[in-house]
Amino acid sequence: MAEEKSSAGFDALTELALDLRWSWNHCTDEVWRQLDPALWERTRHPFTVLQSVPRGEIERRLADPSFRAQVDALVQAKRQMAVAPGWFQEAHPQSPLTCVAYFSMEFMLTASLPIYSGGLGNVAGDQLKTSSDLGVPVVGVGLLYQKGYFRQVIDRDGAQQAQFPYNDPAQLPITPVLSPDGGCLRLEIAWPGFSVWLRVWQAQVGRLKLYLLDSNDAANSPEHREITGELYSGGPDRRLQQEIILGIGGWRLLATLGIKPEVCHLNEGHAAFAVLERAACFMAGTGQSFEVAAAVTRAGNLFTTHTAVDAGFDRFAPSLIEHYLGGYADKRLGVALNDLLALGRQNPTDSSESFNMAFLAIRSSGAVNGVSRLHGQVSRRLFAPLFPRRPLDEVPVGHVTNGVHMPTWDSADADALWTETCGKCRWLGPTDKLEHDIRQVSDARLWQLRTVGRKQVVAFAREHVARDMAAAGASPDEIERTKQRLNPDVLTLGFARRFTNYKRPNLLLHDPERLLRILGNPQRPVQLILAGKAHPADYAGQALIREWTQFIRRGPPNPPVIFLADYDMLMAEYLVQGVDVWINTPRRPWEASGTSGMKVLVNGGINLSELDGWWVEAYTPEVGWALGDGQEHGDDPVWDATEAEELYERLEHEVIPEFYTRDGNGIPVAWIARVRESMARLTPHFSANRTVREYTEKHYLPAAAAYRQRAAEKGIVGRALVDWRHTLEQKWPQLSFGELKVSREGEQHAIEVEIHLHGLDANAVRAELYADGNNGGDPVRQEMTRVRDLVDASGGGVYRATVSANRPATDYTARLIPHCDGLSVPLEAGQILWR
Repeated sequence: MAEEKSSAGFDALTELALDLRWSWNHCTDEVWRQLDPALWERTRHPFTVLQSVPRGEIERRLADPSFRAQVDALVQAKRQMAVAPGWFQEAHPQSPLTCVAYFSMEFMLTASLPIYSGGLGNVAGDQLKTSSDLGVPVVGVGLLYQKGYFRQVIDRDGAQQAQFPYNDPAQLPITPVLSPDGGCLRLEIAWPGFSVWLRVWQAQVGRLKLYLLDSNDAANSPEHREITGELYSGGPDRRLQQEIILGIGGWRLLATLGIKPEVCHLNEGHAAFAVLERAACFMAGTGQSFEVAAAVTRAGNLFTTHTAVDAGFDRFAPSLIEHYLGGYADKRLGVALNDLLALGRQNPTDSSESFNMAFLAIRSSGAVNGVSRLHGQVSRRLFAPLFPRRPLDEVPVGHVTNGVHMPTWDSADADALWTETCGKCRWLGPTDKLEHDIRQVSDARLWQLRTVGRKQVVAFAREHVARDMAAAGASPDEIERTKQRLNPDVLTLGFARRFTNYKRPNLLLHDPERLLRILGNPQRPVQLILAGKAHPADYAGQALIREWTQFIRRGPPNPPVIFLADYDMLMAEYLVQGVDVWINTPRRPWEASGTSGMKVLVNGGINLSELDGWWVEAYTPEVGWALGDGQEHGDDPVWDATEAEELYERLEHEVIPEFYTRDGNGIPVAWIARVRESMARLTPHFSANRTVREYTEKHYLPAAAAYRQRAAEKGIVGRALVDWRHTLEQKWPQLSFGELKVSREGEQHAIEVEIHLHGLDANAVRAELYADGNNGGDPVRQEMTRVRDLVDASGGGVYRATVSANRPATDYTARLIPHCDGLSVPLEAGQILWR
């Protein structure tokens, strides 16, 4: 009986440790801390604690009635949460949506599951967690990398060295997915001359599951076992293999498990092959052609692009696509290779053009979005060649601005403050009241929050750098001197992100002597904590890191600057919870969104950032500081120098004086007013709570309804859409405009135009007058009404509209565009005819 009780207790601990909800809901922290305080503080990884503490010690703890009761209560609460209705179930009880499949190359959920690099994984992980919080029915699909992204070491010369330690799945918070017979589930991907076998793992993310595919199967050759070895490494061949496994293998996995999503959300173009396998599965179930299956399933596909430059899109040589997917196109999709290649080309008939994964995603999705308002504009420019003759604002790319999962990134003290003020369930539904409530917090309490956070990040940085220096053989005296560079009472600036040229991580180093004067002012001292990795193949980025390490080592003795090596999610948590000012200096508009600055909001940190990405939408003078003029200057070194000067000025004359101007209680009143405004205005809006609710209501629900409509009765609506499109494509070249007449009716221009349809159904087109916007305003689009038939045999007519005479009639141009209920124009029918 005692053994059974002990085993049940250990199983309960395992259940808690394997649910990654612990990474943001800290109710289980005390359990792990009691088992091994030192290991818990070092790793913050329950599964590691559970595996490392001797079984006898765990049994001894479980024999303590109070500890066992605590564990049992946590398990019961976890199970109740899993079945309780969330925001989604309460807000949309009759929803057509039962499942969203969320595909991403990387997921940042916890440092203990190192399958992420940076921003893309951050977005994916935070949206998965938020979907769990809100009850949105999402399932994640990704890859399990044996070595993940690289680990960083800074050598004695200050240069980055990349390490690739192996991640043993048995030590990760994941479990194998089992087949119905109880064995480990395996999938086969057939390529010319060989097959690759995939193992399948799952991570429990609160209410949701994340499935991970892994090529490290004993049946594979050593080369193929390494396909999922590292994230973002290798040449085009390896990258294509990974993306086929993610997309085709991922959708095939869902089908094997009996999961039938209405919506497929592609988090970047890496996963775009999923749309092909989705169509193939629909073909197999209905007997429809690939063309019909693609028309049906695209209604349920959503493509989110995170790329701000054309060079950032994955492209593959046609010969590579032919090698890996030529047989798949023929046997699985029933189409010629050239038809498949056309989906990924700007010019479908150009046999030399590479295959662009973003183009495949666009041509196979019912909606496309960027990740900030500015990035939506940038993306419309990037994708405009796919929609020739369309005005830029009509290129069908919208935006949903990113947000971060606040419960992941808030400190314990910040969580306590928000809970006291806004309640424990503040991120589980609408956030309308949070701005009002957080404004009620006193200056003293906000200053206490900042003081505690700064002390904690300084303690973390000291411990981290001491550990690295000791491992490198530094003397105790040298270590102690380095630790004393940081002071918990000093204004603390933070800069942590990927080191690459466009992010300009060395803008602060433009004038090293001036920076030293800013940092070393004895009356108003400042300290700087830096962290970040450069991709192993980005030698320019690595040189930027070395500039900083050499500045730190070769400057005056003990400068108040520290570079923390091996930036990961755990380090990021400490930094965003503790620094006073988060600095971000990308070249506009190359930061699609950026999320690191959002993470400081909930903790009372303030942003000093280039007007790029999310900060364009967030910035007002009351909430932080901005750099730049809101224009694009490319990589002009003269402009870099101008913005470096602006950054120094902003620090010297605004940021630093405001921090050190105190009242009689030692509180920087103006600083705290800025903290309060930033927390109140920005935290709710730039939370993933808002982002996921926006995705759900703007995209997931309409996409689910559209897919269900097209898929009904084995795709009969999809078949009709394809027939309609064939007719349109056949007859569109024959359409033409005839005579145009303009008259004045009071304050209106009355414009009539003859349109010759040459047998095309009049309901298949929409006639409009179009005029560009004035002075940055919105364009004018006025639908024209058919007022009479033409006497010829073309089936045409005379179309009429009235528009404001405040502008010359010549500003308006008549045009024809396709029209069909339920069809997304121009995404699914891009034709346009201008008079």
